Formats: sequence, structure tokens, C-alpha cells
Amino acid sequence: MQKKLSSIMIGRHVQANASIYLFVSVLFFMGVVFGAIVVNSLSLAQKEDLAYYLQQFFGQVSTGQIANSEDLFWQSLMHNVKYLGCMWLFGISIIGLPLIFLFLFMKGIVIGFSVGFLVQQMEWQGFFLAVATILPQNLIIIPIFIFVAAVSIAFSLQLIKKIFMKQTSQFYISAFFSRYILFFLLAAVMATAAAGIEAYVSPAFMKWVIK
Repeated sequence: MQKKLSSIMIGRHVQANASIYLFVSVLFFMGVVFGAIVVNSLSLAQKEDLAYYLQQFFGQVSTGQIANSEDLFWQSLMHNVKYLGCMWLFGISIIGLPLIFLFLFMKGIVIGFSVGFLVQQMEWQGFFLAVATILPQNLIIIPIFIFVAAVSIAFSLQLIKKIFMKQTSQFYISAFFSRYILFFLLAAVMATAAAGIEAYVSPAFMKWVIK
């Protein structure tokens, strides 16, 4: 019953803020494209340094010299929750609204750069490696980042509207903020699932592709 109620609440939120979701989705994918373009702007020395570290890392993976899955899980979870938490807090602060756009754009750049560099250095092997190691967890984490960014922007805009139009009622703000907290908790649960995939599934795919 609670899961169905949450789905209905999210569905209504997405419908009511469709334009915001469209904007943040476009912004994120612009970051992905920009990250891929940045790869081509690197100097030869920079590319050689990154390629060297990449080869060292793959060598460690092939011999099993990487962090254990539990450590990877907690590192991934803490990183994603902190990143999502910052965007969530920016939504409350109002003045942090532009930083939500920046954080989402930067996330896109990181993913675009990672995939672009692998493909440029290793061609089809790099493409398959990106699909095996970057795609699985990002199928979950990308929608989460877009969702939290849109929720935070919508909350901030509503807060600005209520403050300047002086239509704030304590009951309305409490209900609005409670829903805002619920959305973040749902995002944190999904981030946990993404961390599990990154820690326990992606390394196995990586070893298989490398070998």
C-alpha cells in the first residue's frame, strides 16, 4: 500500500513538473556530450598519463588486486548519497539553486569523459568495457540524479513563490517539506541498489571483459 502510494505521489510530481524534468534531462545529457568532447581536447602527454594509470588499474583487476566488494559498496553509497544530499540541501537554501544545475552538469561530464576516454583509447574493447562497468549502475543512478535535481529545483521554486507572494501557511510548508524528505529517502534507497550493482556486479563484468 505504501509503495503504491509513493508511486502515485511520484507520478503526480513528474506530471506537475514535466518541464523541469525535461530541462534537467537535457542539461545532464549536455554534460555527457561535453565530457566526451573534453577527451579530444587533452594533450598527448595527458592522454598517455591517463592511459598508463588505466593499464595499471586493469592489471590490478586481472590479478584480483582491487578493494573488496563491501568496501566498494560503502564507498559508492557514501559518494552518491553525499552528492544527492548536497543537491537536496541546495533546494532548501534557495540561493543554492544554480549549484543544482552545476552538480548535475558535472555528473554528466564525468560519465561522458569516462566513456569517451575508454572508447578513444581502446575502441570497441573500450566500448564493451564501458557497457560492462559503467552502464549497469548508471541505469539506476542517472534517473536518481535527474529525479533529485528536479525535486530540489521544484521545491526551491515553490519556496521562492510562497515567500515572495506571502502565501505561506505552516501546514502547507510542513506537508511540502515532509514530501521533500520522503523523495530524498526514496532516492537514497535506489542509490543503495546502484551501489550494490557497482560493488558486486560491475567488478565481475570488468574481470570478464578484461580477460
